Amino acid sequence: MNNLYACGFTLRESEYVIFGGSKPVIGRSNILIDVPIEQVFDFVGHHFFDNYPRWSSEVIELKRNFEGPLRVGSQLQQIRADHGRRTQSTFVVTQFEENLSLAFEDIAKKYRCFYGFERPMNPSNATQLTFIFELPVLEPFLRPFEKRVRAAVEKGADNNTRDIKALVEAHRA
Repeated sequence: MNNLYACGFTLRESEYVIFGGSKPVIGRSNILIDVPIEQVFDFVGHHFFDNYPRWSSEVIELKRNFEGPLRVGSQLQQIRADHGRRTQSTFVVTQFEENLSLAFEDIAKKYRCFYGFERPMNPSNATQLTFIFELPVLEPFLRPFEKRVRAAVEKGADNNTRDIKALVEAHRA
């Protein structure tokens, strides 16, 4: 996807390697959804609070720390159960560009994610969805398991886009 950097999502791998950290762990997935971009963005962006737990079954609880619609600066708090490990985090919306992009970053800078929406040339009534999840720095206690963590993040990204596709296409029907 060519508009990732134009949307402000940057991968700062060199910053971590120079200072002795690990390379970022990045999961990336693209999928073609047979639904117009406006409907996909509506499902993912405008109705994120309602739909995120549906496509990310690891989410046990999601709380809004804001009133009104989702927008840049909105904060959400989640409790997840990933591979038997329960975690809590607060994340903030860093991008919300109608029918183009949606991005979040953990307030502790432990992870960030990006959803990109593009209208392909053919079929023009479909949506190319790109999802990227990044752990900028792998926690030291996880470094011995780096290959497994990378594989889990990549699989999670694929599951994420696949589940969004299934839900959006079923919602349309």
